[in-house]
Amino acid sequence: MKKFTTVSDVKNLQEIIKKALEIKTNPLSETEKGKGKTIGLVFLNSSLRTRLSSQIAAQNLGLNVLTLNAAQEAWNLEFADGAVMNGDTVEHIKDAIEVLNQYCDIIAVRCFAGMKSKEDDVNESILSQFEKHAKVPVISLESATRHPLQSLADCITITENWKKDHKPKVVLTWAPHIKPIAHAVGNSFAEWMQEMDVELVIANPEGYDLDSAFTKDVKIVHDQDEALKDADFIYVKNWSSFDDYAAMPEVKENWMLTNEKLANTNQAKVMHCLPVRRNVELSDEVMDGENSIIYQQAKNRIYSAQAVFSEILEGLKVE
Repeated sequence: MKKFTTVSDVKNLQEIIKKALEIKTNPLSETEKGKGKTIGLVFLNSSLRTRLSSQIAAQNLGLNVLTLNAAQEAWNLEFADGAVMNGDTVEHIKDAIEVLNQYCDIIAVRCFAGMKSKEDDVNESILSQFEKHAKVPVISLESATRHPLQSLADCITITENWKKDHKPKVVLTWAPHIKPIAHAVGNSFAEWMQEMDVELVIANPEGYDLDSAFTKDVKIVHDQDEALKDADFIYVKNWSSFDDYAAMPEVKENWMLTNEKLANTNQAKVMHCLPVRRNVELSDEVMDGENSIIYQQAKNRIYSAQAVFSEILEGLKVE
């Protein structure tokens, strides 16, 4: 593996899921693999699970870990090519990345959607700079359009919890929120589930369809109750409008998942990437109930990261 920013960077999804599950049984099985190598974790946005799981995963592999909270601890960065830097920005991103090239064998970066320019976000205006200027492998810790380490953890979690003899029905359902939320988790989950042997249905209100570049031919339903019928897994996540970019069209129906709605499912397991706004996106009764596998999902973030870091280190050996 030369880089990790999308599911297309994974040669065999089932193999990397298997690897992650093997790592989970013995996380310290490869403590010498990263010896003498350094990973730089660059955070342009807030993080809890991604930061900690990535640090644990890297340490389990014996990697040196440099963590930079770039938005707070680094110079104000300029991202525009050809910029005349006579304002608040102090360092150009390509200069910062060139320095990271000198210090790191792997660069992992987290950069959210700006939610102002659809074109900038769709074109990954920040992540693309890292991919363009980095001379070492780049790993996405979430970007404007995708969250691949989360999606791999989701695949691991579904694999662990699916023990029956039919193709599971997986529903990605929109949830309410108090502010516009980016599309990365929804996009990414839709993209990765299409590589799994599942029946995927996406449920969201009118005006909230995700980018068709990610959903492709997936069935999209605007009636949540219809979508949830006979579901085996439910992934709860908010996102804002894509067509009317970052807008929040009015939704009159109640889309928060409750136990009453779960009664219509096949005793569905409930997932969420966290953080979650309780009793807005997801009710306490579901969040804390026996159907929830949300914390298992969070723990699997370690093993998704460790499997990817391990594969990247293998690629460095080949070079």
